[in-house]
Amino acid sequence: MIRSKPIQPHLDQGETDLNLPTAWKSGSLKYDELKLLAEGGTAKLYLTTDQNLSRTVAYKTLHADLRNSDIETKRFLREARVTANIQHPGTLPVYELGRDREGQLFFTMKKVDGRDLRKILFDLAQEVPEVVDDFPLPRLLDILIQVCQTLAFAHDLGVIHRDLKPANIIVGKFGEVYVLDWGLAKVTGSNSIIDKDFPSDPKSKDLQLTPVGRHYGTPLYMSPEIARGDENIDARSDIFSLGIILFEILTLQSFAKGEDIIEIKKMLLENPCPLPRERVPQKHIPKDLEAVCLRALKRNREERYQKITDLLADLKRYRHGQEVSVYWYSSWEKLVRWNNRTAYLLIAIGCALAGAGLQALFGR
Repeated sequence: MIRSKPIQPHLDQGETDLNLPTAWKSGSLKYDELKLLAEGGTAKLYLTTDQNLSRTVAYKTLHADLRNSDIETKRFLREARVTANIQHPGTLPVYELGRDREGQLFFTMKKVDGRDLRKILFDLAQEVPEVVDDFPLPRLLDILIQVCQTLAFAHDLGVIHRDLKPANIIVGKFGEVYVLDWGLAKVTGSNSIIDKDFPSDPKSKDLQLTPVGRHYGTPLYMSPEIARGDENIDARSDIFSLGIILFEILTLQSFAKGEDIIEIKKMLLENPCPLPRERVPQKHIPKDLEAVCLRALKRNREERYQKITDLLADLKRYRHGQEVSVYWYSSWEKLVRWNNRTAYLLIAIGCALAGAGLQALFGR
């Protein structure tokens, strides 16, 4: 996704204190010039200024040739409304949904300065020095933990993303993590947005990995049940996609390899799951973290983590130096872990005592 410099990087009191005219503008009339920020298969994203509030916003609208498409219109409206209803720090606030002067749909949302996880992982694989310094494994896991928290909130509302991938995860300048692009979300249950008359994802045997024009979902990150075309997709599909993202965090390589959708499906449905430690033996991936990844990647969804909160709990346990639930630790591993914790504790106590001694010495 293309990123651009902010239209207005700092607040200006001259702008914030402007009077609001009696004949104030509403709807699309209040937005200033549209500056193209990014373009996807179905929509364009612009930067513009809300002149009433004097703030920069992101402005999204469908491609001109899709504005009369019932399916794309429903997807567009769904993305706006689902995003607006998932009121969580990990989703972008939606400010307005409406039509412009020509009657074309648009919605506006928070503008974020940052970079997507796909670019971060690519730069890590290329060993870009500043990225390597800024994104060690612990920070990448913290990013994934924040993504899991957002998805757990969405799942609790009855929303399944169905298109999770690194390109849809944005890391902001100040550590914010956002999950984007809810246009393919599946909405279930009666306590959420109504899910009626929405067509299932198209099944196309000749869908290319990088097709010309628009496509639905991303084959490299789809779950086996989506690859099979199952109708009853549930939250465990998102868990599989998160497992793929964790695999790529650990290996800095693509999980699935293939020239087209047929080869990708064969790998997902027939071939043995690749092991992170075997894919990159030089990286010395922790066995218990690999076990977490492989549990999320179980082909049979009954064998995966059954709830995203279970995956989230194991990621947190690993980050806190605790034992994860899906790995059997040998007696030797338990001893090593105990010794490490004891060593850290003794070092901390020693530092505290030394500090207290120095304070007492210089105090006298």
